[in-house]
Amino acid sequence: MNPIRPLCLILLAAPASSALAQAPSGAKWPEKPVRMIVPFPPGGTTDIVARLVGPKLTEAHKQPVVIDNRSGASGMIGGEAIARAPADGHTLGVIISTHAISPALFAKSAVDPARDFAPVTLAISVANVISVHPSVPATSIGDLIKLAKAQPGKLSFGSAGTGTVVHLTGELLKSVARVDITHVPYKGGGPALIDLIGGQIPMGVQNVTTVVTYVRSGKLRALGISGLERSPALPQVPTVASQGFPGFEAREWYGFVAPGGTPAPLVAQINRELVRIIQLPDVRARLLDLGADMVGDSPEQFGQFMKAELVKWSKLIKDAGIRLD
Repeated sequence: MNPIRPLCLILLAAPASSALAQAPSGAKWPEKPVRMIVPFPPGGTTDIVARLVGPKLTEAHKQPVVIDNRSGASGMIGGEAIARAPADGHTLGVIISTHAISPALFAKSAVDPARDFAPVTLAISVANVISVHPSVPATSIGDLIKLAKAQPGKLSFGSAGTGTVVHLTGELLKSVARVDITHVPYKGGGPALIDLIGGQIPMGVQNVTTVVTYVRSGKLRALGISGLERSPALPQVPTVASQGFPGFEAREWYGFVAPGGTPAPLVAQINRELVRIIQLPDVRARLLDLGADMVGDSPEQFGQFMKAELVKWSKLIKDAGIRLD
């Protein structure tokens, strides 16, 4: 199911000069530098989103926004850092679909998204791309499957890490096509992309935002989109669903959270500011150009969406018998 929802215009009715807005205690927010935790290395979409929003917060509030990349363990290290931070509005996190997958995937998950995160807003949603290095003799998903069947286990694909949506997208393709392709997990989308472009791995699964520039330049060849519709950023690339696998869909989403226990009025204030920034013409244009679908919803809507994602991915993982220690 496509998670995209229209931008909430009600939220945009908040005063644009939110630097003057007051927290419930009467103090301005933010009162000090804001730490924005990114659970993945620089270069991936999570990092791009943070670095688009961070400077705008600094510009509006005259307080530094420090981007803190905490990569490792499929985003769980960064997730723990967000969960354990003071719930005072001065630590925010950018989480992704992975954080709705990990509780079902890992036997010991240190973070419970429903308990440890205070949802602020779902920012964007992005389809994934199955792509290959230009040296690989495949121009379609059908070609790729034939190649994989001719060399069981020899073809490999890289992803941002075990348990990420891009990893599960590759696993879904393996399942529906009944092929043996070896997964190579990386510590983030950036390192995986570097090796794919360099030819160290023949195939990769990344989101549209991460690979669009390299597909357009010819450094990578995109074979299929994991959404049910073609991406406006890569309109020439057909969906996997249209290439013999009806209903094939796996999307990645990115949202802002605060540590669990952050007061609701403060969360609402931060939400208004982040949605305002997402709507800024230059930010919106940059994200749309990268292939992202804009969202920007309320804390309540984002919370309900996360719960639905937890249920969906838990069922898929259980049915597939996937489990990690």
